[in-house]
Amino acid sequence: MAAVKPNTNWAEDDIEADELPQPTETTDPNTGITTITSWKLDEQDRKVKVTRRIRRRVQTQVVSHSVAERKGWAKFGLDKGKASGPDRKTTIIGENLHFRIAPVSKAEPEQADPVASKPTGGKAVVCRLCQGGHFTAKCPYKEQLAVIDNMNTEGMDEEEDAGAQGGLAPKGASGPGGKYVPPGQRAGGGAGESMFRSRDDLPTLRITSLSVDAEEDDVRELFEKFGRIARVSVVRDRETRQSKGLAFVSFEEKKHAEEAIKKMNGRGYDSLILNVAWSQPRGERA
Repeated sequence: MAAVKPNTNWAEDDIEADELPQPTETTDPNTGITTITSWKLDEQDRKVKVTRRIRRRVQTQVVSHSVAERKGWAKFGLDKGKASGPDRKTTIIGENLHFRIAPVSKAEPEQADPVASKPTGGKAVVCRLCQGGHFTAKCPYKEQLAVIDNMNTEGMDEEEDAGAQGGLAPKGASGPGGKYVPPGQRAGGGAGESMFRSRDDLPTLRITSLSVDAEEDDVRELFEKFGRIARVSVVRDRETRQSKGLAFVSFEEKKHAEEAIKKMNGRGYDSLILNVAWSQPRGERA
């Protein structure tokens, strides 16, 4: 009897011991359940058998012609000659992500003002301030022109005197002998006329204890909920342009100003208590 030659290559035995069996996959044709058996090593390097049972469902999906043609292409390389479709042993199929391009949002057309679109009896609407095609009350340059008018108030008296001495008089401003008559001396005229209403003619509120960081837009946003505002001005230092904590708000209607006094006087704003009261005319101020 021949003696068995012992195997002295212990490295080959270790390699064979570490090799794991190939995973197997069997499908039951009756139930459609696929059993996948695989092997792995646990923390103590022991072989562990892992069995998974899954059920696959075939879903039919309508695709474009180009996608359908690609699925029928012959495979090449290591997969040459295999059946069409992905091989589940080497390919993982994820979910299809469909991207939809959202339509570009178009800006909503501006709604026409029903007051401006109302026919005016065949006469064109012309603004008395900027000569634009809109009503004077809706002029977008009203506040800017009002500031210019206040800056030029001191020089208007001199221009009126020059016109009375022989300058060109506007229509309806001539008196006896063709002389210029100032607006304050015309029949039915008051102390003077201007293309803008002064702050004394409008219901104006005087706001004190205002934050020095508050701008005109902040004050307007604070009071515009009570009614239409004619102008807003924040008193500033001439040199530093820093706010003095004082502002004036002129409303178009007195009832809106009265409501603003009731609601805003004594209200807290930016860690300060606002003091809202009527603004006294220039002649009555101390």
